[in-house]
Amino acid sequence: MSDDVPAPRSETGGASVPPTGSEGPSARQGRRKRKQLNPIVELVGLVAIALLLALGIQALLVKPYRIPSESMEPLLVTGQRVLVNRLSHHLGSDPSVGDVVVFHPPKGANAEASGLQGQEEGSGECGDQDNIAQGRPCSQSIGGEWKSENYIKRVVAGPGDRVSVRDGHVVLNGKQQTEKFISDTCDGAGTTDTPCSLPRTITVPAGHYYMMGDNRGESNDSRFWGPVPRDWVIGGAFATYWPPKRIGGI
Repeated sequence: MSDDVPAPRSETGGASVPPTGSEGPSARQGRRKRKQLNPIVELVGLVAIALLLALGIQALLVKPYRIPSESMEPLLVTGQRVLVNRLSHHLGSDPSVGDVVVFHPPKGANAEASGLQGQEEGSGECGDQDNIAQGRPCSQSIGGEWKSENYIKRVVAGPGDRVSVRDGHVVLNGKQQTEKFISDTCDGAGTTDTPCSLPRTITVPAGHYYMMGDNRGESNDSRFWGPVPRDWVIGGAFATYWPPKRIGGI
């Protein structure tokens, strides 16, 4: 008996398969086309993955915003770009007094001027001229809905805090705060439209945050339309990347 292993028979009835080098011109051309398509498919796939990652990062982690007004001067000027940390918001981290945050204001907020616009004296609405004249800051959010615009301000008081304003400075729980970061637009006296002194103390409701711009004499903020619910806060600004001369942390 022989130990030799018989050669396998061809499934085509014993006909030998021609070597690779002997394939016809049309077959070789087809192979070249398939090889040329592979890099294109890979590039498209990489671009798609990069776009998905970028969208995911913006939705969950970090998102850029442009400063639309002078309300946060001198820290942030009009046209400056900042990066906002959205992850901490999604993880349930609450804002702290002193944080600069991006949020949705109530629908009653007016981006063009103070919250007094459209409110008549004695209307009883939060931020009306009668309230301002009596030195009473807005104690509750105007309406129950937020508007799609994004505002950026500084958190000056949190849930349960007692707050009033004296010469542009926040008086928090009976103690005037040292705020070296604010502008000098409230030095002297405030105006009816942008009050620099609101001595009557209000208490911030549970789950809300009081927001004010650093440019206290030129800021449309919680003094006019009230504290902001926690769910309306988008995230905290932590860095600025434009213009180049202002690159750095916040």
